[in-house]
Amino acid sequence: MSDNILVFYGSYRSDRMGVRLADYIVSASRARGDNAQLVDAKEVDLPMLDRMYKEYPKGTAPAAMEALAEKIRSADAFVFVTGEYNWGPQPGLKNLTDHFLEEWFWRPAAVASYSTGRFSGVRSGTVWHSILSEMGMVVVSSTLAVGPISQTLDAAGKPTGAAGESLERSFGRFADDLAWWTEAARAQRARKAPPY
Repeated sequence: MSDNILVFYGSYRSDRMGVRLADYIVSASRARGDNAQLVDAKEVDLPMLDRMYKEYPKGTAPAAMEALAEKIRSADAFVFVTGEYNWGPQPGLKNLTDHFLEEWFWRPAAVASYSTGRFSGVRSGTVWHSILSEMGMVVVSSTLAVGPISQTLDAAGKPTGAAGESLERSFGRFADDLAWWTEAARAQRARKAPPY
């Protein structure tokens, strides 16, 4: 069965390197037979959080927010691609994520991090794990950590050199872990309604 996977990316910078990793994950997931789609926070362009989606009367949320809420509700799983800003998550990705809550519930999520340096964004990835758990997602234990990103993926999101080969070897386990939890969550939701 093909899984519907949303891949979230949140940098607003003009010279974005991390989108290479987001593009790679979408492409590699599709190659496995999944229906993967990129959700780019910069393109969605939600305002700084004032009202969550659930705080709007039905039918009055901004169109971009309503469309994204439907995509999230229809997804089987999520991947969050995060860079690291001062040891923490990107504000654009965090802002987009915070607009929703119940829409995330009862689905698995995975975290992929990157940086221009050798730490590969792992500190931000660790922070994302607890954020996503608090938002009702089951966060898988497998992660991807890519750095330096410019030596791992080219401008088209294709693996390059030894670092790219390492990413390709790591992706299989990462995707398998997410797929296992996606199947488990789908089966459980079909067997028993979530508790709230």
